[in-house]
Amino acid sequence: MTPSAEHTPERPDGAAAPDVSAAPARRGRVRARRAAVMAVPATLAAAGLAVLTAQGALGVQFAISGMPFTVTATELNGTGFAQFGGLDEMAEGSPNAGDTGGQVLVVTSVIKNATLTKLCQSVDLGGTNLVIRAGEGSQKVSASDLTTDSTELTGDAAFNNIEIGNDASTLDKAGPKGRGPKGVFSQQSDTVHIANLRQTNYATTAGVFKLPGLKLGFSGSGC
Repeated sequence: MTPSAEHTPERPDGAAAPDVSAAPARRGRVRARRAAVMAVPATLAAAGLAVLTAQGALGVQFAISGMPFTVTATELNGTGFAQFGGLDEMAEGSPNAGDTGGQVLVVTSVIKNATLTKLCQSVDLGGTNLVIRAGEGSQKVSASDLTTDSTELTGDAAFNNIEIGNDASTLDKAGPKGRGPKGVFSQQSDTVHIANLRQTNYATTAGVFKLPGLKLGFSGSGC
């Protein structure tokens, strides 16, 4: 029940208390999104492993565009694997924010050293797709400290010496970049192998990313 003006409490200096009802609705939605990341699980498809949720961790340290892109590879092999949940943030006022508050709930995967065969990456620009291909010849795509923020990941996966349920701040198999916030449920393994990889990503970073046989162009279809 909203208090009337004559019953509005005053501060000791005589000024009226601030009208909290005027706070922007968007702020409430952002808080709700941050709370939801503690409760909404993500799933690592085809591996049958629970992928866990975070408490507002950022997988990358830049403002994402909010446009998802697809990544596929016939095979991914990696040493030093870690995975935990997070939130990616769009730039303030991004036209891609919609009703999300500019935030996207993601699964952050970190691989210390990775190779990928027949890599394809595409982004839908509205009627046409920007497509990047590499590693289709004898040389494979390679990356160090490869980090991907995904909303979907599928494939046929195998892990060696996997640990599930770690505190993300204690992860050590993927190096310093493979550690998440304290209190966050996570998993890690010595190695990871994924055949027929397909991801929907919002961000990718790497220390070194080598793309032999790189081809970039526009196409009516994506990966």
